[in-house]
Amino acid sequence: MVTNTILLPEEQTELLEILKSRFHKNMKRHQELDWNVIEEKLILFPSKIWSINEMEKTGGEPDVIYFDENTNQIWFVDCAAESPKDRRSLAYDYDGQTSRKEHQPKNNALDVAAQMQIDLLTEAEYRLLQSIGNFDQKTSSWLKTPQPIRDLGGAIFGDYRYGTVFIYHNGAQSYYAARGFRGIIKA
Repeated sequence: MVTNTILLPEEQTELLEILKSRFHKNMKRHQELDWNVIEEKLILFPSKIWSINEMEKTGGEPDVIYFDENTNQIWFVDCAAESPKDRRSLAYDYDGQTSRKEHQPKNNALDVAAQMQIDLLTEAEYRLLQSIGNFDQKTSSWLKTPQPIRDLGGAIFGDYRYGTVFIYHNGAQSYYAARGFRGIIKA
């Protein structure tokens, strides 16, 4: 388990500069939000900055996509064009991972997300992400699976093909080089 979840001051400064630059380059994702307000809020949550850095390090290109006025939370989501490269070839969860007798994957999406202290996107969050751009045109991303589906051995994932967001199902033990997961962190 991860023990140090605080970045060094220079690491935090570097990450905030990357996020600020990405924020300003992609204003269509968050037209009515102000970076200064976001940065002030983030600084109050050093462990969330660490998690966003983990998203960045694994190829997620996190960016702000939503401000929830009800909870006063800013949503940072992986906005890389394709499912983050360093989070692919994973089963959905530990049970799915260990149920494979041959060619077992090295890890699973839920455990990796937990180590990063982020969540997988729900179907609704994934559709919101897709409403601001076209993501996963060549890859797919595991999504937080409703328990009744998981109880039957399945898991869901999404992608964008033919101008449409598709949500599919697969066995939780399945893994593919082009399937990873997108994370979300709310600050």
